[in-house]
Amino acid sequence: MSAKAMLIGVTTIAIFAMSCKSQQANSEPAKQGPPSVDAIFTKMDSNKDGLLSKTEVNGPLKETFTEIDTNKDGFLSKEEVEKAPKPSGKRPQRQ
Repeated sequence: MSAKAMLIGVTTIAIFAMSCKSQQANSEPAKQGPPSVDAIFTKMDSNKDGLLSKTEVNGPLKETFTEIDTNKDGFLSKEEVEKAPKPSGKRPQRQ
């Protein structure tokens, strides 16, 4: 095997290995902060009325719904969600 052919083979293997590493890194979920208020409403406002009812929410919003609903109308507006305390980001340990 000539030196040129060997060099091409090694280079090809190196490029392939770097490509696989790059694809693996892209497939791993990125660590993100909490979703934006708009993203929360897009995901949870199932009837698209611009308000979140207790039946539409889940997670920290459901757990603290009464505290976030400052006008006590039974719905969360975007303004109420924006003013809500942010979750700590710590998830409970799975057992």
